[in-house]
Amino acid sequence: MKEIEEIKEEAKAYRKVVSRKSLGQWEVKKDRSVVIELLAGQEATRLKALIPVRHERMAASPFAFFRGTAIIQAHDIASDPGTKFMVQACGDAHISNFGIFASPERRILFDINDFDETNPAPFDVDIKRLLSSIEICGRERSFSKECREKAVFDAAAMYRTSMRSFSEMGNMEVWYKHFDMERFLEQGSYHIKPENVQVMRAAIDKALTHDSNRAVRKLTETVDGKLRIKSDPPLIVPIRDMPGKEKELFDFHYNLAKAFELYKESLPFERRGLIEQYEPVELAHKVVGVGSVGLKAWILVLIGRDNGDPLVLQIKQTEKSVLEQYYGQGTYMGCGQRVVQGQRLIQTAGDILLGWMNLELPDGRRNDYYIRQLYDAKGSFDLEKITESTYHGLSLMCAWTLAHAHAKTGNRHAISGYLGKSDVFENTMVKYAKAYADQNEADYETFLKYFKE
Repeated sequence: MKEIEEIKEEAKAYRKVVSRKSLGQWEVKKDRSVVIELLAGQEATRLKALIPVRHERMAASPFAFFRGTAIIQAHDIASDPGTKFMVQACGDAHISNFGIFASPERRILFDINDFDETNPAPFDVDIKRLLSSIEICGRERSFSKECREKAVFDAAAMYRTSMRSFSEMGNMEVWYKHFDMERFLEQGSYHIKPENVQVMRAAIDKALTHDSNRAVRKLTETVDGKLRIKSDPPLIVPIRDMPGKEKELFDFHYNLAKAFELYKESLPFERRGLIEQYEPVELAHKVVGVGSVGLKAWILVLIGRDNGDPLVLQIKQTEKSVLEQYYGQGTYMGCGQRVVQGQRLIQTAGDILLGWMNLELPDGRRNDYYIRQLYDAKGSFDLEKITESTYHGLSLMCAWTLAHAHAKTGNRHAISGYLGKSDVFENTMVKYAKAYADQNEADYETFLKYFKE
């Protein structure tokens, strides 16, 4: 086994192969046809009737477009100078894919909350996407250039110094580290002004109300003593309302019981006993997100002891990660397992009912899904309303969280050695974030032309 200092020295020497300054190189390209080609390729396997919904959501703003186009930045980063230091990457680590949720012990944590694109990849794939999103989000909010630059610089510094701190810790200490929101607000840090603590506490209080009871109140109605999911086409369509031909598109119509058994097999043994106490009663297709629109996504209502003991699961189709074609596939048995195992690796604590399945269709094709609770004290910060100081603090929180995920799943000593002690990394990332935000705006205009046509 190599000594830690030897690992760091080798990583430092690697700067001669890929310099830290080269990570920030990006020249804006106008009217890129590759943007439309990548999106069209991604949409080829999606439900055609929902593609207009996806386009409408992406057309809302440059930030909305960025959130829905992880595939474009993955393509761009793969052509950039990049490092060899692999981690279990999130794959879509933008600022709105971080949020708060409850641990199994009901502590409120802050962590990454989207794993559709998770896959092994170099650490710089994630940090570039995060820092770009901070700049793009700041522009969306019309924050000053100085405010945006400071947020990106300080977030990059937080990532670098946090990785250095993790390198000095033992393996178990790193693994057990977590971002406890209650403790964080009690102690104060990350340049959060007192008036903005109130905003974060409000987000926590709101998250605590997000449970299956709330989901049932919002999404269902009682008819003849039985729970039924409300129909709201095209966003929510219960299976009972689907015409015969349309049902053929939705594989759960054929064998929900078999699908549910496959899901239970993916859970740890003790949790199978818990889910077996619930009975599925109604299924509906529900459109979610921006980038995921067009994939099959279901909500399944289950009943435990009685109608007052509900559980609502989200069942979401997943395809190959946008990172796979550039960095290879992980050792996963399907895309559903990739998402679930990636989330279990990255997150400090997760949904106890998180699982997956691979479902065979009557024509022999197979679809991959992952399953989780629809509401489980999940919450986020409203990026359309945050102040400059909260935006700055949130950026630092995301950077620490991403560094922790990478420290857990990659060689934290090598990443720390490569990044070093100076602010070279921060300065080059500020340049990259500005340039890529400009590129995103140019790509957004290209997309709008296509969208209008």
